[in-house]
Amino acid sequence: MNLPRSLNHPQRLALASEIHSRPFMVIGAPARVSHLAIHCEDGNGGGEGGLSGDWHERTLQALCARFGVSGPKAGAQHFFHDFGHFRIKWERHTEFATFTFVEPGRGGADFAQTAMRHVPLDWLESLGTSVVVASHIHAEQGEPLDLADERLHALFPMPPLVGSRVLSGGEIWTDFQVGPDGFSRYLVRDTGLREAQMGRLVQRICEIETYLMMALLALPLAREGIVRLDGIEEDLSGFGSRLCELEIDGDAEQLLHEISRLDARMRAMSHATGYRFSAAQAYYRIVQARIGELREQRIEGVPTIGEFMERRLAPAMDSCVSVAARQDALAHKVSRANDMLRTRVNLAQERQNQSVLESLSRSARLQLRLQQAVEGLSVVAISYYAVGLVAYGLKALKGWGLDVPVDQAIGFALPLACAATWFGTRRLHRKLHEWGAPAGVAG
Repeated sequence: MNLPRSLNHPQRLALASEIHSRPFMVIGAPARVSHLAIHCEDGNGGGEGGLSGDWHERTLQALCARFGVSGPKAGAQHFFHDFGHFRIKWERHTEFATFTFVEPGRGGADFAQTAMRHVPLDWLESLGTSVVVASHIHAEQGEPLDLADERLHALFPMPPLVGSRVLSGGEIWTDFQVGPDGFSRYLVRDTGLREAQMGRLVQRICEIETYLMMALLALPLAREGIVRLDGIEEDLSGFGSRLCELEIDGDAEQLLHEISRLDARMRAMSHATGYRFSAAQAYYRIVQARIGELREQRIEGVPTIGEFMERRLAPAMDSCVSVAARQDALAHKVSRANDMLRTRVNLAQERQNQSVLESLSRSARLQLRLQQAVEGLSVVAISYYAVGLVAYGLKALKGWGLDVPVDQAIGFALPLACAATWFGTRRLHRKLHEWGAPAGVAG
């Protein structure tokens, strides 16, 4: 009974293929292997000093076209083909792509002939300045070697010589040096390996050097970051001293601009280095895992690959970790200083606002007192005009022949007018307060 394809998860087949996306090559000793790793600034568009993923595909297609071979389909992650006199394996990763050339058969073990001799020179030149790894690996069979063998010193004249017995039947010798030809060299010996172990061993060697170099890409940024962090720490220290001595609130605005610029510098630095530092740690873990898979045994008198990396690569990675931690801690300090200064500026602004409100309150109280002082005069003035109008009316009545005691009537009307004016003014004030009060307060 077959499982209907309609029952598969949309990603099932793609994920199942991913497990087998980078198989190791079957290599038998003797053989000559050349390995290249081409750095790509990012997986999409590339950038200065790097190449895009599409460029890698075009480069592989161009190489295949030179030998009349069809290249991989668009978007492929790996490619393998036997050209007859040599084989090629291509892999695309997030930040780099690798080309591994394998030529089987016997040949001198002095690296005079390599698998790269079949690759056109103009194709190599088209790679530009993005080659981060270039190595030759000579695979052979034979009895175990020791440090006294003159052949080792002829192949690897520059110290330190690194070697170990691996996988209970193999040997690796190298000096991790980039020779005058631009390639590093590895001598891999089959002293009792089982079937297909040589291919896995060669792949692990290629991966160790590739991930080693990719991890070390963070080291220049770390060294550069130390100098930049020293300058930022000095600026932050001076800023802290000025903040402690700050007495005039008006100076805080200038300090706020300075700490904001410092905070922007830290954010830009974190953005520029954060990914590289985290990627370096991921690559370093892969290097350690690949070394562990070798199951190294010591050859008396020479360090193993694991010991060499522990002395040389581990301090570089520790420096990157230290710079990253220092960068995060300094960013936190700058952020705290920024928050403290903003709090101080906000408090100063609140004090200024409170002073303005108090000034407005004093002005309102003065206006109220002035209004109350003038209110008495207003009552007198209104009463005066009211009594005057009453006097004109009484005089008119007397002129029409009515016997009206004008003076007595005016004297009687005067207190009545004053009282009516005063009560009317108070009632008007009360109505105005009721109209201006918020809802629910007037009652």
